[in-house]
Amino acid sequence: MAETIRIQYLDDDVKRLEYIDGKSDWIDLRAAQEVVMKKGEFCLIPLGVAMQLPRGYEAHIVPRSSTYKNYGIIQTNHMGIIDETYAGPDDWWYMPAYALRDTVIHKNDRICQFRIMEHQPRVTFEECKRLEAPNRGGIGSTGKS
Repeated sequence: MAETIRIQYLDDDVKRLEYIDGKSDWIDLRAAQEVVMKKGEFCLIPLGVAMQLPRGYEAHIVPRSSTYKNYGIIQTNHMGIIDETYAGPDDWWYMPAYALRDTVIHKNDRICQFRIMEHQPRVTFEECKRLEAPNRGGIGSTGKS
């Protein structure tokens, strides 16, 4: 069963979101205005959308794999989380970006992507003296022969 997301667009020129079956379950987000950044600058890039997510879900926002190559920016919080309570008419989505080189991002350029995920279930922590699972060798051990 498909979940429904109510969406408000900033203006009629913002390209509408689309789900591309068979390609990815991530949905691209676009810049809602032209952004000019100089190396070392920070900017909240408007994405031109506000959404009302289904109850019990949150959106995970990350850069597209080509964003750094194409625009020379990185997302400063590495992954943005928007929960279903950020759903008012003024709760616009942004990508916090840091420029590693001079760049221009045009309106409707695809710069990041999102997917919705169910909230983490409630967990409890049980303290123990020693874990009993097999030891993998500590950090940095994966992939060594």
